[in-house]
Amino acid sequence: MAEDTTSTPIPRDARVFVAGHRGLVGSAIVRRLAADGFTDVLTATREQLDLRDQAAVNYWFRANRPEYVFLVAGTVGGIHANNSRPAEFIYDNLMIHATVVEAAHQFNTTKLLYLGSSCIYPRLADQPMSESALLTGELEPTNEPYAIAKIAGIKLCQAYRRQFGDRFISAMPTNLYGPGDNFDLESSHVLPAMIRKFHEAKLAGRPTVPIWGSGTPRREFLHVDDLADACLFLMDTYEGETHVNVGTGVDLSIRELAETIREIVYPAAQLEFDPTKPDGAPRKLLDVSKLSGLGWKASTQLREGIESTYSWFLDHSADARGIGVPVG
Repeated sequence: MAEDTTSTPIPRDARVFVAGHRGLVGSAIVRRLAADGFTDVLTATREQLDLRDQAAVNYWFRANRPEYVFLVAGTVGGIHANNSRPAEFIYDNLMIHATVVEAAHQFNTTKLLYLGSSCIYPRLADQPMSESALLTGELEPTNEPYAIAKIAGIKLCQAYRRQFGDRFISAMPTNLYGPGDNFDLESSHVLPAMIRKFHEAKLAGRPTVPIWGSGTPRREFLHVDDLADACLFLMDTYEGETHVNVGTGVDLSIRELAETIREIVYPAAQLEFDPTKPDGAPRKLLDVSKLSGLGWKASTQLREGIESTYSWFLDHSADARGIGVPVG
C-alpha cells in the first residue's frame, strides 16, 4: 500500500479509547486529550478488562464502540525486568496487541494508533536509526522477546491495512520518562532508576551511587508529554503504512545522564560504575526526520524534564519521604 499522509483530525466529541491509561504513556495521552477538549475518553482498568483475553476485549468493544484507539498498553521495564521475565514480556505484549487490533477491526474502529519501542531496531543499526532499519540485523539480546512482540505489532497493523484497508498506524518512541513513571528498581528504566538511586543515597548520606555498566552507551530520552502530543498529532494528520519514529534526535552517554541527575538530585555524590552489569545496545538514537518533515518536533529540554520528573517523584512517592514503598 502506498503512503498517504492526508488525514482528517479526530472530532473532539468522538469516542476515544486509551488502552493502558494508567501507564506512563497512557496517562500522558489522557492528559493531552483533556487539554485539547476531548469530551468522551474511554478507559478500562486491568480489573475491568484483561487485554490479553480476546473474548473480553471483543465484549468491551461491542459495548463501548470506540471510534479511535490509542493502543499504548503493554508490559514494560528495563534491562533487569526484560532479562528476568522474558516469557511475560513476549506473551503479554503479543496478546495485548493482537486482541485490541482484532477487536478494532471487528467493530469498525475508525482509526488506531499502535505504540512500539525503539528496541525494534537491530543492536548494531546505523545511527541514527531510520524507519528502514527494521529487520535488517540482529536484535539486542537483553530485550529480544519484548522487541519481537513490538515488531509483531507493527506487522499486525500493516497486515490489517493491506487485507482490510483498516486505518491502523504505528509510532516508535525512544526512551521515555516523566510524571507517572515507574521508580521501582527491579523493573524501571534507567532514568527513573537513577533518580531514585540518587535520592535514596541523599537520604541515607551515602557518598557513592552505583550505576549499571560502563557509562559509555548513548541513549536518547523523550518526555512523555511530548510523546502524547506527537501521538495526537499523528492521529490527526498521518495515514501512512510505515511506522514513524518519535524522539528528540539528540542523545547523551549514560555517564552524562548520571552526571545531570546528580546535579539535580544529589550534587555531592560520587558515581560508581559497575562494569559487571550489562550495558545493553551501544547506542540507540532515532532518525526523526520523517516526523520532522510532517511538522512535529519535541519541545521539552532534558534537564527541564528531569527536574519536573524529580519534583513529581517528591510529591507522589512514598519513597521520596523515606518510607520505602515502590512506585509503580
